Amino acid sequence: MDLRPRDPARPEPVKTSPLPPSAFRPASAKSPRLRAQSKIKNRESQIPLRHSALRTPHSAFARARAFSLLEVLVALMIFALAAVVLGATYVNVLNSYEAVSRGSARDEDVAFARAQLLAEPDRAKAEAGAEFDAPEGRRVRWTATLASTTLPDLFAVTFVCEISDSAKGGDSQKTTQTFTVLRPTWSDPVEKTQLRQAVQDRIAELQGKKK
Repeated sequence: MDLRPRDPARPEPVKTSPLPPSAFRPASAKSPRLRAQSKIKNRESQIPLRHSALRTPHSAFARARAFSLLEVLVALMIFALAAVVLGATYVNVLNSYEAVSRGSARDEDVAFARAQLLAEPDRAKAEAGAEFDAPEGRRVRWTATLASTTLPDLFAVTFVCEISDSAKGGDSQKTTQTFTVLRPTWSDPVEKTQLRQAVQDRIAELQGKKK
């Protein structure tokens, strides 16, 4: 047992732990963590500058997107040429449709006039012809020339049909057709008898009955 008196003024020694090796680094050296933070701060400071450069109206990127006067004039010229070509094509299509419609209407008028000729039993009236009014202001007149053939009741017909259109300034179009038709009512009795006799003679000659 220690009976020695202790000195109250003397403090007891304090136990301290040894310092780590990183405590002895020089003050100028920076830790990797500080370097990473400095790089991030530099990037954040550069981002607003980039966005502000994009928003600048006088930047090189904004000037590159504009069109020059020459480019605008070339584009207008191409558009005008395309419009002229398309307009001419459209007009040609309309004219073609109109010509087809006029042709079909003219064919219908000619067919109707020819039907009138074939339905006429009198030869004199058939040769005199007739006229009638067609739709859309057209005027149709037809005549026929009848010629007897070597066969009885058979006629060679020259049909002439003239169509005048008042909507077109009175321009007329003439159609001529030639065909053969068998029509007993157009035959003259005397001529018909002579033709029949001539046919019988030719048949008998071919058969050798008549010398």
